[in-house]
Amino acid sequence: MTDVFVNGEDGLFVDRGAGPVRVPSWRASESEVRHLAVRLIALGGRHLDDASPCVDVRIERGVRVHAVLAPVAARGTAISIRVPRWDAPDLDELQHTGMLSGPVRDRLEAAVSARSNVLITGATGAGKTTLLSALLSRVPATERIVTIEEVAELSPRHPHHVSLEARQANIEGAGAVDLARLVREALRMRPDRLVLGECRGAEIRELLLALNTGHDGGAGTLHARGLAEVPARLEALGALAGMDAVALARQGVSALHVVIHVERVAGLRRVAGLGRPVLRDGRLAIVEEPSP
Repeated sequence: MTDVFVNGEDGLFVDRGAGPVRVPSWRASESEVRHLAVRLIALGGRHLDDASPCVDVRIERGVRVHAVLAPVAARGTAISIRVPRWDAPDLDELQHTGMLSGPVRDRLEAAVSARSNVLITGATGAGKTTLLSALLSRVPATERIVTIEEVAELSPRHPHHVSLEARQANIEGAGAVDLARLVREALRMRPDRLVLGECRGAEIRELLLALNTGHDGGAGTLHARGLAEVPARLEALGALAGMDAVALARQGVSALHVVIHVERVAGLRRVAGLGRPVLRDGRLAIVEEPSP
């Protein structure tokens, strides 16, 4: 994954994995940056203007563009572009780069083979989507994978992958299709593996309910800084769906089998820990597994 950032007139920065680096030759005025932002967002079929100053779209080949116009972006129009790897790495490549050791790889492959429900956690840019794509690539070719994302990024090397992408409302405020609805729609598509690219809202209820009703082998990702923070993050999302902590805990323990935490340190991504959900005094907790 490569990230490109345009910070108004302050400059252009590119992150190829080791952190953002300024491109010293870049020069652009605020009006030029604004025009660029409007054109990029238009490529994704959306409008960026003073009435809609913050827009996120996916354009050709999965490139994700987010733009914020001034004065909402106080120092000038801000553009954030995420360029995915078009040759999504497999587990062999991730092991070679040091993201996972041989024993960890064996543990993860065993989870896929056993149809365990997996939750991958980590911060932005830690490699959650990359690892999830690699794991989905190990799913047998005879199984049907349905992925659900706000902006489609998952690209497993698999012959039967159906990708569903949420849609924001149009300028008239109509036509929105949110993640919760897509989870429900996916259940009608006879998925062998149901995957929610990122849990970030009330759709967590739909996912947990689905995984608790026979849809084993599912997966999702969650923003969290460590395994210990996962219960609080899930409880917060559950609250958005009207679930209290006790209901969330009971659903989570039965629905999720393995939690994988990934992190990026000094530009290097690695699997930092494995855990499993348990009930502790009626609340959700994560017990970290010994390092394999």
